[in-house]
Amino acid sequence: MSQLLTGVCPECETDLTTPPLVAGETLSCPECLLTLRVDDIRDGRLSLQMIEVQLRDWGQ
Repeated sequence: MSQLLTGVCPECETDLTTPPLVAGETLSCPECLLTLRVDDIRDGRLSLQMIEVQLRDWGQ
C-alpha cells in the first residue's frame, strides 16, 4: 500500500493529498489550478512552493 502525502496550497490554502512525490516534482492545485513545486517532504507533509509561470511574449 502506497503512502499518501499531504500539503496545503500556498495560494488558496486548499488541503492537498497526493501519491508519493519527490522534491522538485510539480503538481497542480485542484482548486486554484496553480502549478506548485515540491520543495521538501518531511514526515509525510509536503512543503510546496508556487511556480511563477512566464507567458511567452510573441512580440504582438
